[in-house]
Amino acid sequence: MIALRHLPMLLFMLIGLAACAPPEPVRIGYIGGLSDRVSDLGIGGLQGVRLAVELRNKNGGIKGRPIELIESDDQQTPEVAAQAFDSLVQHRVVAVVGPMTSAMAMAIVPRANAAKMLVMSPTVTTGDLLGIDDYFFRVIPATHEFVRTNADYYYHVQGLRRLRLVFDVRNRSYSQSWLDDFSKAFAAAGGTLLPPLPFTSSEETLFPILARQALADRPDGIILVANSVDAAMMSQAIRRLDARVALGTSEWAATERLVEIGGKWIEGITVAQFFERDSRMPSHVTFRNAFLNRFNREPGFPETFSYDAANVIFDALEAQQGKQTLKQAILARRHFVGAQRPIDFDDNGDTLGRTFMVGIRNGAFVPLSH
Repeated sequence: MIALRHLPMLLFMLIGLAACAPPEPVRIGYIGGLSDRVSDLGIGGLQGVRLAVELRNKNGGIKGRPIELIESDDQQTPEVAAQAFDSLVQHRVVAVVGPMTSAMAMAIVPRANAAKMLVMSPTVTTGDLLGIDDYFFRVIPATHEFVRTNADYYYHVQGLRRLRLVFDVRNRSYSQSWLDDFSKAFAAAGGTLLPPLPFTSSEETLFPILARQALADRPDGIILVANSVDAAMMSQAIRRLDARVALGTSEWAATERLVEIGGKWIEGITVAQFFERDSRMPSHVTFRNAFLNRFNREPGFPETFSYDAANVIFDALEAQQGKQTLKQAILARRHFVGAQRPIDFDDNGDTLGRTFMVGIRNGAFVPLSH
């Protein structure tokens, strides 16, 4: 037994040990597809978040507490995504960066709302989550912002009048939003959209057959609403049958992997993006140099916007006061600084921004005059 006279000394020692213990980390979750055909999106996003965490920890973390990143692979499967989110909640993360595709967002957001857990997506653009007061936030605009720029460019600059969309139903929330918004925008410009062609992304997809179907009725151009792997393979199949038809893709495919695996078959393809690879903004130059030093490669849009999404969360946590929730802290501040542009949230966690056309010319993404 401990003598009563020793209790004050023991209590003093326990307090001292508690004071010397490292502070509890701030846990942040990440959800993305790390092992699927869209893994370029998921892995790129993860690297952007890792860089943001490492740089913030070098500067003292969040109010003196280190940031701990807990990573999850959604495998581009709704059931796995839901399980990954539930696991992050059990790990007591304060927020989640991700997911990277709209289909996974549709699986996760109801759970996020039930748990009152903030989800900050770098790349989800579905219109199904637009204008809703929930716990889903995003750092880039929804599809209607991209498609207007696409439709205007195809009709007025390229002179295309009859287009066909080939779209992946595995990410249907995104591709259907893209199809619906583009149909309205292209029709408003005066163009005609031929019956769209759905497919399901998989290793068994028969791209030569799909290409023949896409070329039926002799469209002026074919727009591929798909991931980078499928867009590259579809482009090859189409070009083997028709070397002259105009090709475009949605912003989903416009990662560095598209250039790497597409080769000559994607030369001349066009896409609207919200990302400037040649941006000279000081904040982007700083980020780009840090990313190059850390990962020895150029960052694309998944890396950049995931870095932004993480930093929005970190800045809001720094600004959080009293019993204020993280969502309330973000909406109280509203304005954040991204690597390439300001990020301004509306009441529903949505953002706006300028989009512009880029094309693949001589094996590289280049801006196009518009």
